[in-house]
Amino acid sequence: MPAPARPPVAANTHAHMTRQAWLLFGAMSVIWGIPYLLIKVAVAELSPAELAGLRTLLAAVVLVPVAAWQGALRPALARWPWVLAFALIEMAGPWLLLGQAETRVSSGFAGLMIATVPLMGVLIARLQGDRAAFAPTRLRGLGIGLLGVAFLVGLDSLAGHIEAVPVLELLLVAFGYALAPAIANRRLADVPSIGVIALSVAVVAVLYLPASAGAARGGLPSAEVLAAVLVLGLVCTALAFVLFFALIARVGPVRATVITFINPAVAIGLGIVVLGEPLTWGMVVGFPLVVLGAFWATRPVHAPEPAVPAPAP
Repeated sequence: MPAPARPPVAANTHAHMTRQAWLLFGAMSVIWGIPYLLIKVAVAELSPAELAGLRTLLAAVVLVPVAAWQGALRPALARWPWVLAFALIEMAGPWLLLGQAETRVSSGFAGLMIATVPLMGVLIARLQGDRAAFAPTRLRGLGIGLLGVAFLVGLDSLAGHIEAVPVLELLLVAFGYALAPAIANRRLADVPSIGVIALSVAVVAVLYLPASAGAARGGLPSAEVLAAVLVLGLVCTALAFVLFFALIARVGPVRATVITFINPAVAIGLGIVVLGEPLTWGMVVGFPLVVLGAFWATRPVHAPEPAVPAPAP
């Protein structure tokens, strides 16, 4: 997740949670919790580059016409250098690294590591000069979250479940998911988000077109993998952004990003139930600490303020 830039209209952070808002919230909690399972299934037959290319190609086919119809492509094209930076840092790099990592770690572990995005976001905000980023409440959250990561990685490493390389890849993914929205909010805040996302997926689709073509020449993958790719591209990318923008418009960016704390639970649960992945002691101990840390690290200081956008895996 890509995590979007600000929506084209200001969101009401004090909005009440209506029935429709709850439905959107529930849908996003699941939609951005299942990609880790789908990626795990897809990389069994496709390379990470092929998967990234096919996923963005499907999303571009849907989102580019919608953005063009809304007149959102032209403003995005006018800022193409920053859109390109956003696309590379939010999608091209992270989706390749995430696919590579999931060839060696469980989908649940990957989902939990990506839950560190809010922690990364606080550090980036401080580097950008936000003094409130290191307020006592947020420092407490950072400490708790980092302790959770230490338990997750340390206990699973001792048990022989993980290696250093995929952990580093996942941390780089989380960093990209945190850095790209910060760039978008500074440089693309006045550009409609649907235009930024549509142009971004199109750019990444073109970048990975040789890999996508290679996947096509290799023959059709299994029905299971095809289904995983279709859901990743059409549901977890294209539809997800439309729904996420709607959720932000109804409840504001702060409440909307609470899905960040639910997505890992969905990822871990699906990995155990569908793929038969083990529930490790690292997950048992690290999961609540990472989520609690992310919650405290993104709590508003004094007045409500935009939270770190939720990642789209």
